[in-house]
Amino acid sequence: MAVQEPLVHHPDWPAVQSAVPLDPSVEARIEDILGRMTLEEKLGQMIQPELAELTPEDVRAYAIGSALNGAGIWPGGDRRASAGDWVKTVDRFWEAAESAYEGRGFRIPFMWATDAVHGHNNVYGATIYPHNIGLGAARDPELIRRIGEATAREIAATGMSWTFAPTVTTPRDRRWGRYYEGYAEDPEVVHAYAPAMVAGVQGADAGSGVIACIKHWVADGGTVNGGDRGTAVCDEDLVRNIHAVGFLSGIAAGAQSVMVSFSSWESEANYDHAPEWGEPYNHKLHGSRYLVTDVLKEQIGFDGIVISDWDAHAEVSGCTVGDAGYAIAAGIDVLMVAGRDAWQSVHRTAAEHVRAGRITQERIDDAVRRVLRVKMRAGLWDTPRPADRTVDPAVLGCDEHRAISREAVRKSLVLLKHEPGTLPLARTSRVLVAGSGADAIQKQTGGWTLTWQGNDVTLDDLPGAQTVADAVREVVGDGHCTVDPYLEQADPAAHDVAVVVIGEDSYAEMRGTIKPWGTLAYAGLKRSYARDLETLRRLRESGTTVVTVFFSGRPMYTTEEINLSDAFVAAWLPGTEAGGITDLLFAAPEGGPAYDFQGRLGFSWPSTARSHTVNRIPPHIPDYAMPAEEQAPEGEHAPLFAYGHGLRLADPGAPTGTLPEDTYVDTTPVPAADGPLEILGGPDGRAFDVRIGGHNTWSRPHISFDGPTDVLVVRSEPLDDPARPDALSLEFKGYAAFVYAQDPSGEPADLRGYAEAGGAVEFEVRVLEAPSGPLYLACHDDYPAQPGLDLAPRLAELAEQSPGEWSRVSVPVAELGRIGSDLQHVDVPFMLYTEGTATLELSRVRWRAGQD
Repeated sequence: MAVQEPLVHHPDWPAVQSAVPLDPSVEARIEDILGRMTLEEKLGQMIQPELAELTPEDVRAYAIGSALNGAGIWPGGDRRASAGDWVKTVDRFWEAAESAYEGRGFRIPFMWATDAVHGHNNVYGATIYPHNIGLGAARDPELIRRIGEATAREIAATGMSWTFAPTVTTPRDRRWGRYYEGYAEDPEVVHAYAPAMVAGVQGADAGSGVIACIKHWVADGGTVNGGDRGTAVCDEDLVRNIHAVGFLSGIAAGAQSVMVSFSSWESEANYDHAPEWGEPYNHKLHGSRYLVTDVLKEQIGFDGIVISDWDAHAEVSGCTVGDAGYAIAAGIDVLMVAGRDAWQSVHRTAAEHVRAGRITQERIDDAVRRVLRVKMRAGLWDTPRPADRTVDPAVLGCDEHRAISREAVRKSLVLLKHEPGTLPLARTSRVLVAGSGADAIQKQTGGWTLTWQGNDVTLDDLPGAQTVADAVREVVGDGHCTVDPYLEQADPAAHDVAVVVIGEDSYAEMRGTIKPWGTLAYAGLKRSYARDLETLRRLRESGTTVVTVFFSGRPMYTTEEINLSDAFVAAWLPGTEAGGITDLLFAAPEGGPAYDFQGRLGFSWPSTARSHTVNRIPPHIPDYAMPAEEQAPEGEHAPLFAYGHGLRLADPGAPTGTLPEDTYVDTTPVPAADGPLEILGGPDGRAFDVRIGGHNTWSRPHISFDGPTDVLVVRSEPLDDPARPDALSLEFKGYAAFVYAQDPSGEPADLRGYAEAGGAVEFEVRVLEAPSGPLYLACHDDYPAQPGLDLAPRLAELAEQSPGEWSRVSVPVAELGRIGSDLQHVDVPFMLYTEGTATLELSRVRWRAGQD
């Protein structure tokens, strides 16, 4: 790997010299092929469908150049598909692409892409590494390079050639649900890690091996309030010197692709490149000719592929899911389009735009030239078909790679508190393993692990994986280890120490974002988290020595939890190798520490529940001015533990005494309920947006009241019933799905008054097919982060007692409050959620105050 240049301030966008320079012979080959391609063939290279919505026949008919598998999409729908199954699948598409060019006098190899973001994490049996937030704490670029190399070997073993990694974001707001995808809040770590991972993935000369993709261009970690797909408002100097740092060093290392962010950048510089297209440009980065073409391609000089995120073009003004014209004209080279109808429409409409002159032929040629260049640099013309490649599938999850992962876990753990003498624990200790994370592999592995949210994986899905409980048992033996997450049976006094494992449930984008009005207080986010705090209180009262291991995708307000612990370890999202945790907690067999802690915080640890955006002031930026959307790291929001903090076992017992706890109390008075809140079918028409979300339905489409809306997870159709305006038929198809009504402003309402007035959430329903499983009523769009009330028994009873008849369902608001719903900040007053099937007709949805 080339020597890393120091991080410096760039007053302007720099020209970057890539480690993979232009090769005149390659460029000549590209021009020869490009000159012989039809427009339709060129567009085929620019469209990337996903496995579930593509067939080999499609590849042949449209000359498709690449495909991908999203999280939770596997050959035959089998989450435990083997490496051999993947090779056979990719091979069929590769063969179809070859046949697409029969008789044309040239060929263009096919390439398969995947989201291998912490190991080859979509594939059964692959090695799972800690998420980036933990790796950043290790401060070890060489380790990152080795992880990249090992991951590339496993990717190649499944016949794939492109990974959408590494993520080089610099996250600045802890409420963001993708926060853990960043290495650090300060760009110095990102600057060092991006080239290390690129070099590892792509090979020693940064121009061979698996193709790397740095993402998401740019400032996705700088959105206001940590909004997922939100808006960055920081000035261009901070975009360049905080958020683009990893892109600059990654491109210098030879990264061959860049993925654009879903988010927006609000700036006069971010101009509307085609006002004649109609709708004013909405600053979405997928439509930013300034940042994609003027800056990334021309000023920086990036000559690889610029690829969209999943259906992200659909959020750009002037585009729809089936028309990406404005985004293509802005500079997007490859469109990641999921649905079959959508990608075929994108192909068709792009050709229409070219023929009408709205997209120039030069823009299409630039895109295809970049695709061919990257494929040639990766050696795909000389690479045999996947079935004939020589990478041994046994490399998946091999001992060598698992050892690297375990090393990464050890190096990433940060010791925040340690009463002298607590650690290391004797291997003869009688250990009580408690806490919600004691035996929960999902809390360790986090999102993007086999499935999108990673919240439904089990140990059977992750061969060889260990929970902390497993790892403790391996050290002390079954007879000295008791596992009791909530102290329902165990007697703490019968044990020498309690290892209490707590932390966030698994989540990925969207589902992990904390609302702008939310806090970082761990125990306040979910009732299960509050039980963890109660467990620690009970252990403290019993006098038991407590070692707390905290899993999280962000720093969180945990001051009371730290005060209740003799040692407190930030373990982030370490993956499957919990032995890396016990390597540090327990003494070596011969006595004394087996390893010492070396992790250092890549993020400031909050001292209050409202310290969302406290970040180290970047020392490389002269005269740094704190942006309005961030909080100064001093005064009220001075970090509890500063960036770079991390104890060693021999350090003095810091922090000493009891840390000051946040005593803030929200005293906002409860507003009175002001009449009924009409949601659907009220006298004043629709005041709420009604939308669908769920499995692989990332764009959350609006439900149409003019005709059917049919997506993967739900089919909706308006009912022709004058007595029930805006009535809907909803067919839930058996995927994780939610239908919800949201205020178009996105602002929450304080509806506590409805509970005080004895009010209810009510609706009329006709049950045509009873729910096959739980069907929840919730009043937030982040279920299951917020609780829901299961209506399935009531709906099944209606289906049996009143088949085909309209009935009224009434749920007391107080009942929603009792299960933990936040009634003070209701942004979605009505949601139905299920993972099963059901067919309902719905009408007259409202909140009412008091009794009718």
